[in-house]
Amino acid sequence: MLQLVRLFDELPDGFDDLVAEASGEGVALPTDSARFQDDGEALLVAFLAGSLAGVGGMTVEPAASEPARRLGPLYVRPTMRRRGVATALASALIHEGFDSVGLLTVEAAVAAPFWQVQGFISDTSGPWTHVMRRG
Repeated sequence: MLQLVRLFDELPDGFDDLVAEASGEGVALPTDSARFQDDGEALLVAFLAGSLAGVGGMTVEPAASEPARRLGPLYVRPTMRRRGVATALASALIHEGFDSVGLLTVEAAVAAPFWQVQGFISDTSGPWTHVMRRG
């Protein structure tokens, strides 16, 4: 069973290991949840069969000319991939983002195909690679 949990304070057991795994793949993850405490921000973790499987974040997009949210980082452990974890994290963040703004951005140089399947389109008008508009 897949479970998504929003973090407010304490990081779950094993989060340091997840950060180390991500770092080994060139992905920088937050080392605490404080960065995601402002309005419009979120840090979600995914558990698959009780094991920490991945993490996804959303912050305010400061570079947009309209209210917007930036999705990322999003990371799923290699042993947990191809099981819907990334899609579940992305979907939850997209829905939460569109609850408050009409524009979402991602910087997805490596994972562009994944974000395009989620509905993002290529856009380099800012410090992002893809955008999605509520519509």
